[in-house]
Amino acid sequence: QVRVVDSGGDFVHVGGSLTLSCTAYGLNFDDYGVGWFRQAPGKDQEGVSCWSGDTTYYADIVQGRASISRDGAQNTVYLQLTNLQPQDTAMYRCAVTPLKRLCAGGISKRTSGYKYWGQGTQVTVSS
Repeated sequence: QVRVVDSGGDFVHVGGSLTLSCTAYGLNFDDYGVGWFRQAPGKDQEGVSCWSGDTTYYADIVQGRASISRDGAQNTVYLQLTNLQPQDTAMYRCAVTPLKRLCAGGISKRTSGYKYWGQGTQVTVSS
């Protein structure tokens, strides 16, 4: 049985940093890709970043402020966010796809292809 756990969200002040984690049980990231999405209250879901082996992608909303990477030993993908702003406040969720080439096309609000989802982790940025 596959289980995806995302964590690392917190309350931070403007300019702060956070590292979100996405850990999967029951599958190996060697064979899957990972995407991060976020949704703020009253707003549409947005694609933030994705990872698939040697492919990474960052949406414009986090370009230059995000870094996504994998810890193979722990089967975890990390999303580091820096210089956080109030508009980054949202519920962040990671999603896992068996379509490794999905990330090559970038990431958007479209979630087609992502099969396994974490429960979400809240990021709140206060001014």
